[in-house]
Amino acid sequence: MNKLLEFGRKAMFYVRVLSGYEERRIRSYRLELQRRLEQAQEKKAALRRAPEQVILSEVRNMVEEMQALNKKLEETEAAIEEYFKPLDKEAEFIMKMQLDGEESTKELLETLQKQALLEKLEEERNANKQNVETSQQRNQDPASAPSHAQMR
Repeated sequence: MNKLLEFGRKAMFYVRVLSGYEERRIRSYRLELQRRLEQAQEKKAALRRAPEQVILSEVRNMVEEMQALNKKLEETEAAIEEYFKPLDKEAEFIMKMQLDGEESTKELLETLQKQALLEKLEEERNANKQNVETSQQRNQDPASAPSHAQMR
């Protein structure tokens, strides 16, 4: 009976081989093994790339955060400028008034200096005239000059 079973198994194997069933089964098994091997290699490559991708994604996140922060900073600066615009205008007006006041003060000082200089020149002229007049009187009255000296 064992021989009969063995003969039946061999016969079935030959039938499968001749019909191509066994060849297809071997081929599908080999293709399945090849597909599994490729998937394993892809996973391995993905694991190798994973740190790079993690780093790149972190860098992207940091860049996005920095861009958002820069945008927020610019918006804040614009809001501050808008808030202080009236104060800037008032400060500019005050500075303009002070500059005008300084200019008018300078002009006033220059005018006063010119006037003082003119008065000084006038006084010097008057003093020179008086000196000239007194010296002319002395020149005209030489006799009276020694008498003054003798009286003393």
